Amino acid sequence: MVVLLGVPAKAYEPQQLFANDEGQVEFVMPSGNIGCIYTPIGGTSFYETADGLAEIQCDRVEPSYVRAILGGQGEGYLLDNVGDASCCSLSQKFEYDHVVTLGPFQCLSERRGLTCARQDGHGFFLSRAMVQAR
Repeated sequence: MVVLLGVPAKAYEPQQLFANDEGQVEFVMPSGNIGCIYTPIGGTSFYETADGLAEIQCDRVEPSYVRAILGGQGEGYLLDNVGDASCCSLSQKFEYDHVVTLGPFQCLSERRGLTCARQDGHGFFLSRAMVQAR
């Protein structure tokens, strides 16, 4: 059983999200308050990840704009001074009570918020009430 920051992901329904031609996957939570973009290993023709490995970035809009980033290694981290505050196509909705696997990451969508993590336990949680990275 996979556990995401203390939450057993196996209890949730898997969801399929589709990648664009560059291999990136963009999605939003049903509330529209959190949007994410997954970039595969090697990046794209227009974006290179910091370490060359896969990366997931998620932006929370309200009550204040915060970006959570998790790369292929190391801890997740938060940025609250985001210069390019615009994320993610609205074309794919990540439904509540579902889990998705994107490269080395698993994300769990719940009404209480979004959790994304790697198997080593590093990840982040975003909601209106709280932001956390480890």
